[in-house]
Amino acid sequence: MKRTLLLQRIRSVAVCAIILVMAAVTVWCQATPPDKRLHAGKVLYADDFTHGLGSWRVEMEKPGAVTGKDGVLDIDVPAGVTVWFRQELDGPVMIQYEATVVSASGPNDRVSDLNSFWMATDPRAPDDLFAHERSGKFAEYNLLSMYYVGLGGNGNTTTRFRRYIGDETERPLLPQNDLSVSQQPSKGIVPNKVQTITLIADEHIIQYWRDTERIFEMIDQQPYTKGWFGIRTTKNHMQIRNLRIVRLVSSEDASLTKSRK
Repeated sequence: MKRTLLLQRIRSVAVCAIILVMAAVTVWCQATPPDKRLHAGKVLYADDFTHGLGSWRVEMEKPGAVTGKDGVLDIDVPAGVTVWFRQELDGPVMIQYEATVVSASGPNDRVSDLNSFWMATDPRAPDDLFAHERSGKFAEYNLLSMYYVGLGGNGNTTTRFRRYIGDETERPLLPQNDLSVSQQPSKGIVPNKVQTITLIADEHIIQYWRDTERIFEMIDQQPYTKGWFGIRTTKNHMQIRNLRIVRLVSSEDASLTKSRK
């Protein structure tokens, strides 16, 4: 009798564990735009960071550690680095991932520069972002056309959004997109906290979200509709989890998809 009850309990625990795993997978695969005007279609790409860096290209200024294992893209570097997703993206898309800036006792544990590039192209080689080698120095990216947000830059004192125009010296910065963390502390990095970053390129609508807060929005009359996505930082230790890149669709297409399920 006791043995039967024990086996039943083991089966019950096993079933619960399977259900939890399935639920976790379902939640992970479903990426919902924080802007209710936008609608998610199919998941184009996802990375659970258990299979190394095959989907990524690293441009590193000085020797450091960038690894993809055990569910984490771990970036621990003493200088500038950009970790590019190798696949070119065609809009409209949403890029979403979880990021944690580590502040502990490590030599690179500097709370600064949780940065993002998206829809990036090189005007010198529009079809191949990697045709020209880069060392990882920040100034070399001035030559790209792309959207950029530097969350908690300059030692967690500024948060900025720029639309790069592929000019070596010009990096336009509108006053409303140049935020002071001392004046608006909620716009900086919270160390050791998981933060969900969402990047939107939906035709003319360009957005940057942290969790449920829309920090930047731009209505771009000449939008960048395709390009590459990269995670950027400098002298930093941060961890990335659960990347999802999702097609954005019209409300009519979203309704049609739901009706078919």
